[in-house]
Amino acid sequence: MPSLIALNPPSPSPSIFKDKESLSQLSSLKTAVSYLSAVQQADSPARTHDNSSGSSTPALSLSSVTASSENIFLNEDDENNCLVYPIKPPISEQVFSTIHTEFGHCANEAYRCVSKHDYTKPFQEYIVEEPPYYILLATYISYLILHFFGHMRDFFGKHFTKSSFAHLMHHNGYAPLNSDWDSFYARRLKRRMDDCFGQPVTGVPGRTVLILDRYSTDFNHTQIYTGNRTRALNISSYNYLGFSQAHGGWVYAVEESVRQYGVSTCGTRLETGSTELHVSMGFATNSTFIPALAGKGSLIISDELNHTSVRVGTRQSGAHVRTFKHNDMSSLESLLREVISQGQPKTHRPWKKILVIVEGLYSMEGTLVNLPRIVELKQKYKFYLYIDEAHTLGSLGPHGRGVTDYFDIPPRLIDILMGTFSKAFGAAGGYIAGHKTLIDALRLRSHSGPYAEVMTPPVLTQIAVSMASIMGVAPVPQPAKSPRPLGLDSSIVTATHSADELARMVPASMLPTWMNLHPSLADGSEARTRMHRLAFNCRYLHAGLKKLGFVVYGHPSSPVVPLLIFNPGKLLMFVRMMRAHSPPIVVVVVAYPATPVEKGRARLCPSASHTKEDIDIFLRACDEVGGILDLKHGLGERWGIDEVCERAVELVHSV
Repeated sequence: MPSLIALNPPSPSPSIFKDKESLSQLSSLKTAVSYLSAVQQADSPARTHDNSSGSSTPALSLSSVTASSENIFLNEDDENNCLVYPIKPPISEQVFSTIHTEFGHCANEAYRCVSKHDYTKPFQEYIVEEPPYYILLATYISYLILHFFGHMRDFFGKHFTKSSFAHLMHHNGYAPLNSDWDSFYARRLKRRMDDCFGQPVTGVPGRTVLILDRYSTDFNHTQIYTGNRTRALNISSYNYLGFSQAHGGWVYAVEESVRQYGVSTCGTRLETGSTELHVSMGFATNSTFIPALAGKGSLIISDELNHTSVRVGTRQSGAHVRTFKHNDMSSLESLLREVISQGQPKTHRPWKKILVIVEGLYSMEGTLVNLPRIVELKQKYKFYLYIDEAHTLGSLGPHGRGVTDYFDIPPRLIDILMGTFSKAFGAAGGYIAGHKTLIDALRLRSHSGPYAEVMTPPVLTQIAVSMASIMGVAPVPQPAKSPRPLGLDSSIVTATHSADELARMVPASMLPTWMNLHPSLADGSEARTRMHRLAFNCRYLHAGLKKLGFVVYGHPSSPVVPLLIFNPGKLLMFVRMMRAHSPPIVVVVVAYPATPVEKGRARLCPSASHTKEDIDIFLRACDEVGGILDLKHGLGERWGIDEVCERAVELVHSV
């Protein structure tokens, strides 16, 4: 069997997908089992081999596979390969060319960064960088052309090809369910871009994904699967810490939970809360808990760009609702003065309560809430503060505890903290955190408390293991010759931690007795490394795009990086050109009505699973495609792509 390891590469690690030799070797393998065996045998000696070449991280080498060659992944085994949770991680001089599809190795400590607010610098206000006027003019003209020809086709189609427009016309005494105007964008814009908005993939949303190749002969009314699949670099998933993996400590715990509880609650008639694992479901968290917090006579002040679930919850509450300009603290304070001085409409009585709702990170804009200033206003005007931390928990802060951790603000100063487990945790569901008396009341008053179904044990286990790995598990002091603590490996008992670290850790007694975590998970080192990698990747991608000349919104530490494309025609071309790039890259674009008409964008989501080389590849692709599509309209100093890649560490620490 040919070796899959390059011990003495003459240059830095190869591109993520360009290793044609490895691809030909892979195609000769008959089964995934034989491939795994070859990787295990070849990988073992490399871990003890030192190389002075100074190369950094390994590069992925699989470009595409077809259905006929089977879906061959690297089934990384922790005991033999130590690829996912190595007890002794490979040093930077050890270079591998094995296929790390889910999580790329990066042993270079220079590619790390701590996500923390620098109070020596002013908070970065929300600034909208506008493109040249000709770009806006061209964008509006493109929409005018779309409307003109689209409505002309609708008009003539209703008169000459009625069978094709029956769903938009009165027929058999029935009115159309949707008018031609209501469905115009879905028919005339989105459908033409469905291959960009909906890209079917297989496997977990890791470092790479397998795209099912499709084509259409009728402008995306239908799409035909070719039978082939393409391996593409994934820069579009909310898998911030890379916890969505098919192999590793999380999976082993989930497998054990299936043995303990089964795969679902349907067949076992588990009532809500009847197991030691119980969390309420996710999307309805905002829409069902907000009405339990405020009602008639109350005032809700909401950021104008808050998520739809927040808007639904505020409408259902029956409270009076006011909005302030996005992340504009002057607008918020001005509004607070007005509503407090004027009181309730008509009666001018004082409000029963005032609830301010903001998001820790706004996923469409990539902006962070100005939490220090909001806390100052809270102490001055005495309102209640509700923060949606869907995108910040696990992805921000030195300890991964979200926006309060990032700004080093005690969580007790925030009345209600809400979040989801579908992002950094790689699971599903939502939660509300606050004072015990508040939580006890919400369990009774919120619809998602008494009426929601219990989540499945495998999902809850994924949440528990992810949270335990982020927080770390406090070792229980044991007397001599006593049995090991429940839920921990015996090697963890000897670990030493400071008092502050122990205070932040999860007590071992809170874990199920059957849950044995790998030492790197239980002591928090694995999650800590991932958080530092994520912080570096976010800052590098954000700063690199700006230096290349793109218009980029959001905070430098944001795990969501909006890249402005503006023109709807360029949106689909950007997706298709990135997908056709070598190597292929998967991106997600957002257009009207999810964004303003003239501000269509690509929403980029770097992950801890990406290596520095992965970000290099993406930046080079953006530089190439952006030049062709005329997307570089940003202000400020510009660098060449080679300079950006070479000075990445300097760039990250300068923002």
